[in-house]
Amino acid sequence: MFNIIKMATRNLRRYLRRTLLTSALITLGVVAVLLFVSVSGSFKAMMIGQITDSALGHLQIHKKGYLSSMDNLPLNMNLTHKQLNKVREILDNHEAVESYSMRIKFGAMFSNYNETTNIRLNAIDPDQELKTVPLLGDRFIEGEKEGLLGPGEILVPELIAKGMKVKIGDSIVLVATNKDGSVNGQPFTVRGILEGISGPGGRDGYVGLTDARSLLRMEEQEISEIAIRLTDLGLMGGVFTQLETALAGFKNKMDKPVFEIHTWEKISPFFNITRMIDLMTFFIKIMLVAIVLVSIMNVMIMAVYERINEIGTIAAIGTSPGKILALFLSEGLLLGLLGTAMGVAISLASIATMNITQISFDFGRQKGLLLSPTIGATDVITISLIVIGIAVLGSLQPAWKASRMDPNTALRHV
Repeated sequence: MFNIIKMATRNLRRYLRRTLLTSALITLGVVAVLLFVSVSGSFKAMMIGQITDSALGHLQIHKKGYLSSMDNLPLNMNLTHKQLNKVREILDNHEAVESYSMRIKFGAMFSNYNETTNIRLNAIDPDQELKTVPLLGDRFIEGEKEGLLGPGEILVPELIAKGMKVKIGDSIVLVATNKDGSVNGQPFTVRGILEGISGPGGRDGYVGLTDARSLLRMEEQEISEIAIRLTDLGLMGGVFTQLETALAGFKNKMDKPVFEIHTWEKISPFFNITRMIDLMTFFIKIMLVAIVLVSIMNVMIMAVYERINEIGTIAAIGTSPGKILALFLSEGLLLGLLGTAMGVAISLASIATMNITQISFDFGRQKGLLLSPTIGATDVITISLIVIGIAVLGSLQPAWKASRMDPNTALRHV
């Protein structure tokens, strides 16, 4: 086998220009795929991080049917104190749950004493919320981030702050209707102004849970949703199944499920963008396969055509068809190895350069996000094996043709 590899190497060196051009084409394809995978993967991870770590969390638990009517912010579909205890017991005993935050979501009238507008609000426990969505503090445009919220304070989304011309320290009034239909008003002090993000919750204001219960006149503890942060986002699928199974055991008097659980993918419309990124990556890989297959087949067909007399000679002196087949397959393998090695080296160098130069981009209302492209060893190995495998596959038909040539016919070829 070593002699066959040695002969294949010598043959590739005989046609050095063609070998280099073919290897360069394979290299170009490998670089294009690896760079696209690394950059798109970085953008995808950044986008998911901004959505989950700024507002949504990785998973959310609601009362059954709440999500379908979430736009109306129904207070009559909140989780009761007894139901909350059941959920908390499950979450506290799950090792993959890093933290969770209980929220009351409701609508209110926002007044600066001169003008009034509508506002969506999240009532939160500041400590729980910061553990569950740690990037919430990064959305502060103005105000004191430390501690997030105090009693009687409100975080106002940027659009409402600009439209209503409110500033840090201003006093405002929230007027809300509770689930029984009674109306109540309560003054708040503007603690901070938040930059909006695209997607659900990106334009919501924040108040404390205690203040919200007072405003809504809740006699008992009620919660609209529980946002969950996992120790690793990669565990989301498995944890979702486990929690869904655990929660499915709780039924109401009509023998129907009490709870529903959803991943951020179900809640956010930006999941469709991540799917498009994955689809684009798939088609880029198909293009790489096509490039390698066509280039290798072209080179090997030409090699067989130009070396018909040579093939006839080595067949006439007793070289078996199997060895001729192995010779041409080895040439295709070496071309694939050379192109892949150069492509991987250039790609890794390019990724390192992009990280050093710190390229920034904008996503929705988020400005100056740093692009940090990375490529996993699994992706590099997978793409390399695909390229090398296709290189060998592309050599198969020409190699088979060469191994089946009749020596007499080949020697008479001009």
